[in-house]
Amino acid sequence: MIDAVDFDLPPGDDPRRQAVRRWLRENPQPTGRQLAEAGYVAPHWPPPWGVDADPLHQLVIDEELARAGVRRPSNPIAIGWAGPTLLLAGTEAQKQRYLWPALAGEEYWCQLFSEPDAGSDLASLTTTARADGDSWVVNGAKTWSSGAHLSRFGILIARTDPAAPRHRGISYFVCPMDSPGITVRPIVDMTGAHSFNHVFFDDVRLGPDTLVGRPGDGWRLAKATLANERVSLSSGGALWGAGPSAGDLVALARRRGAAVHPVMRQHLVRVWAQGEVLRLVRLRTLSARIAGRPPGPEASVQKLMADDHGRAVMELAKDMAGASGTLTGSGPAGQLSGPARGGPTVVAPDRPAQAGVEPVWDYGFCFSPALTIGGGTSAIQRNIVAEAVLGLPREPRGAPETAPGQAPGPVRP
Repeated sequence: MIDAVDFDLPPGDDPRRQAVRRWLRENPQPTGRQLAEAGYVAPHWPPPWGVDADPLHQLVIDEELARAGVRRPSNPIAIGWAGPTLLLAGTEAQKQRYLWPALAGEEYWCQLFSEPDAGSDLASLTTTARADGDSWVVNGAKTWSSGAHLSRFGILIARTDPAAPRHRGISYFVCPMDSPGITVRPIVDMTGAHSFNHVFFDDVRLGPDTLVGRPGDGWRLAKATLANERVSLSSGGALWGAGPSAGDLVALARRRGAAVHPVMRQHLVRVWAQGEVLRLVRLRTLSARIAGRPPGPEASVQKLMADDHGRAVMELAKDMAGASGTLTGSGPAGQLSGPARGGPTVVAPDRPAQAGVEPVWDYGFCFSPALTIGGGTSAIQRNIVAEAVLGLPREPRGAPETAPGQAPGPVRP
């Protein structure tokens, strides 16, 4: 890992900062499409979809958009996971068709990786895509598909060559979610929210233009997708980048006098310190990117830390609420927050909390156990860290496999 954080933010007269301010003066209330065409939704992407921004340039753009009160379109799976994979292996026609609406927030995406019997050991997936002329016929089932009921497209991996070794018989597709033969059934979690879904495929026909990369290249592309996912899930707020942070909890306790008891003060200091350590780890990753070094398996380190931290923040928030913490919609100060009366506010990758709305803390407490499962279980992430970072011996025979010479591959809940 990188041993130091080494960068300074550009000053106010920096030409890159001035260029963003000038654009915002000309577009004071930009639409998602305008932001996308300016390259400001994913500025690190190459032109024309981004501006090929290095990490410092990205921070400048982020700061200036925030200062102007401008929010990017929310389409995390499309922009954070599917988009980079299409940039890596998609055809020019696929990029032109899918990337602009994704960046503009006009077409929502989901991920179709996990299966009922293939979660942490994703290479054992059984969903098949059989070649039929120039098309593919898909049969099988996926589960834990966030936002599938809202999505226009999904990124799908399926087995196209049953005779090939497990990791070499998988292919990667763009799947239109309105295709005949697709059935989406809700999974309502213990918070009462509908974020996840079962997705069933019965002779779903996909055209030749839906295959990303070459047949059999799906494992490599899935690993690229999930490397982006783990960095994304370890950023920002306590719930996979959404929701409140430890700093928000400390600020709330300070405002409402909930930090008087010395033991509670110690707990608050502890979660705040954890949040600062995690922030610095993210900055170390940023510093590595600036120096031209990819983060690699350190994404698993970040996710492990972020997941445990998120649970600690939410558990402490519930403790601060006292007896009323058992009430739906209760917050750290023991008061009911507005959004809960109308149903749960979904604070998850597919449905981020609305700006300016106080988090429904009880929802976060109930949802937080999922943090250590989604995007790769903590147990599997520790295996990745042990083998790929610390150089420890590989798992004994019978554990989830990886391709020869590769680090452990993608895992799902």
